[in-house]
Amino acid sequence: MELGIGIGWRPQIAETVERLPGLDWVEVVAENVCPGHLPPALLRLRSRGVRVVPHGVSLGLGGADRPSPRRLADLAERAEALDAPLVTEHIAFVRAGGALTASPVLEAGHLLPVPRTWDALEVLCENVRIAQDSLPVPLALENIAALISWPDEELTEGQFLAELVERTGVRLLIDVANLHTNHVNRGENPSAALDELPVEAIAYVHVAGGIERDGVWHDTHAHPVTQPVLDVLSALRARVDPPGVLLERDDDFPAGAELERELATIRSTLTAAGGALTAARCVSPTPPLPETGLLPPRPAAWGDPQPGCTAAPPEFEARGSGGRAPGSGRHEVGNRPAAGAPVPTRQRLALAQTALLSALVAGTPAPQGFDGRRLRVQSRALAAKRADVVAKIAPELPEILGTGYRPAFLAYAGNRPMHAGYRRDALEFAEHLLSTGGVADAEARRELTLWWRERAASRPPGRATRLVRAARAALAGR
Repeated sequence: MELGIGIGWRPQIAETVERLPGLDWVEVVAENVCPGHLPPALLRLRSRGVRVVPHGVSLGLGGADRPSPRRLADLAERAEALDAPLVTEHIAFVRAGGALTASPVLEAGHLLPVPRTWDALEVLCENVRIAQDSLPVPLALENIAALISWPDEELTEGQFLAELVERTGVRLLIDVANLHTNHVNRGENPSAALDELPVEAIAYVHVAGGIERDGVWHDTHAHPVTQPVLDVLSALRARVDPPGVLLERDDDFPAGAELERELATIRSTLTAAGGALTAARCVSPTPPLPETGLLPPRPAAWGDPQPGCTAAPPEFEARGSGGRAPGSGRHEVGNRPAAGAPVPTRQRLALAQTALLSALVAGTPAPQGFDGRRLRVQSRALAAKRADVVAKIAPELPEILGTGYRPAFLAYAGNRPMHAGYRRDALEFAEHLLSTGGVADAEARRELTLWWRERAASRPPGRATRLVRAARAALAGR
């Protein structure tokens, strides 16, 4: 299935995306679209034949719990509403705690790395099979970027992904920016990962920008794509022709001309690396790579196609189903039936992930074996992200609190984990300020009280109630 060149669709750049020349497809954050009320700009793209792929961020397939049936049903509904050729998610956990640990559920609000162990792999594979059986189209999973490493890992990233594909038949969404991030932050060689993973399983590729601060690479999706990331893309293209490549941008959106230039650079990078691959198949078993410090691609003798110097890697459909109708039965790969992860395995993973997440969001001690400095960096990043997201979904809060919003929120989030998503987090932050006297200004306190009451009631206030409150506020302001 060929996708071509695409871009991440975001409401802030909807009009810009419509005007981009040569655009083949877009990707939308699944949780940000409502099947019954799709944005008109997205509908216009679809009417032009531009494919739309929903990209989930909240399943947490790498977590210890089985995936939520409700979240799976929501993702399936979006795939059908968008007439999507596939759906994608992440190899990550996003929450921990709950029944397996007899503790409150903690929400990370972020994609956190799964330990590359056989236990974690067993749990992930069962969760993937559950997801595959619940979705109407194939599923592809993305490798994530990370600031922290789990101690005592048993597999490399490439080995972990290869085992996952072998056991489940799932497709891969390879983010080359994340490979670069893990190179800087965790010392992992991107070329070694590319050598080990089954490149024929790639459904498409992500390319994104970031920035390095104090020796740590931050995968911001808010900066231009850098040359080292393009070098990893070139190294990937020197091994396989990916069905699709997509530019991600989530914040600090540039003008349309700059997005066009970045897409053109991605196209030229793929073309140049593809030419090198074709020439290498005819002349040399190991095509040269740009001067990036990356290892050369694996030799042709390891299985790259050779006849006529034009053969492409086989289509992944031959490796596994990846997208069966719901209720079609348990997934099997080859002659090996899919076995469920036993409860003790899930419990061990649950305890480990809960201890890590608690250290990151609740201020508990760092689990043994983790780098305490890196945990502190990750903890600050999670709190900053919470503050930013709450400010976006509840813009009235920074308007009411002014410059005091951010320090007040970071102080609140220091040892108060998120339990039920960002909207509830915004309400609990306001409740905390009101109950502790955290707002000194009388006018700001009054506005915050009105804001909280409108949203914390058992049901939204009616039009008459809102008019009365507006009149009271106007009278109080005289």
